[in-house]
Amino acid sequence: MPRRRHPTISIPVINLETGMPPVHQALAHLDRELAAAREHRHAILKLIHGYGSTGRGGDIRIAVQKRLRELQDQGAIRQCIFGEDWSMTDTNTWILLKAHPALKTDPDLGKRNQGITIVVL
Repeated sequence: MPRRRHPTISIPVINLETGMPPVHQALAHLDRELAAAREHRHAILKLIHGYGSTGRGGDIRIAVQKRLRELQDQGAIRQCIFGEDWSMTDTNTWILLKAHPALKTDPDLGKRNQGITIVVL
């Protein structure tokens, strides 16, 4: 019996740390990208915000995660799954993977990459 393959899914990847911008510029970039994603009817985005060069967590990461929590609380986004939770053992991740099985091919899945966040619009 042939092995069943999941189709690959193309989700936009937004790099908020390119050029090492100050936090306010990274947040403005986030806002623009969320608006564009809605306009293009993307259901899911992957954000790269980095973890900080010191290994203790960067300012962009902290600010982006705070903004995403606020947006989720306001109903502006459906969900955000931080990289450290982006694993099949996480309940929210598992629910998303069941709805979009092609996400199982994401290279960051299960890596506990604290420098990324998955956003469900």
